[in-house]
Amino acid sequence: MLCRFASAGRSSTKLIAPLGCLVSRQKHTLPDLPYDYGALEPHISAEIMQLHHSKHHATYVNNLNVTEEKYKEALAKGDVTAQVSLQPALKFNGGGHINHTIFWTNLSPNGGGEPKGELMEAIKRDFGSFANFKEKLTAISVGVQGSGWGWLGYNKEQGRLQIAACANQDPLQGTTGLIPLLGIDVWEHAYYLQYKNVRPDYLKAIWNVINWENVSSRYAACKK
Repeated sequence: MLCRFASAGRSSTKLIAPLGCLVSRQKHTLPDLPYDYGALEPHISAEIMQLHHSKHHATYVNNLNVTEEKYKEALAKGDVTAQVSLQPALKFNGGGHINHTIFWTNLSPNGGGEPKGELMEAIKRDFGSFANFKEKLTAISVGVQGSGWGWLGYNKEQGRLQIAACANQDPLQGTTGLIPLLGIDVWEHAYYLQYKNVRPDYLKAIWNVINWENVSSRYAACKK
């Protein structure tokens, strides 16, 4: 299932790039959180954060390492069929690792409010106002069918910000070309223990812990 944009823009599907460097690579590891599991309360509970990070993200990391080992064997054997068959697992688990690694840094116990500087100016330019942007990203995230992510990304070709929704663990840049700045996880494991099936309540709460310094840093880096 492909990512969809909130506004007109190019969309493409790509296979994960051949992992030719697997022969000498180090295994992926679960990154530490930059805050305690309970630091985002009351907006996101400690129980959710612990399960989300130590169980769900850890599973993506472990499965990615296993899949890459199998891919390395397929490369060594020249088994193209096996390489192709492993692409969905690479996309799912690799995407899960990429997405969550961004997600943790997009959150902060000192977050919330509004961005400043160049990011705020870009949001006003591309969405009219911060309120309009917030409404659009919330709406596209609420509207994800099943599991997935809502994203703010940077379209380098067009030099503008863009909102998109991705299904499952599809990585934003790998499937749309947009550079990820802010991701909102709308898989039920991200909120169900606290908000049950009321995704809009979770999305209302998460704005209180968005780390705009991190998002702004990502925006500045992708413009270089």
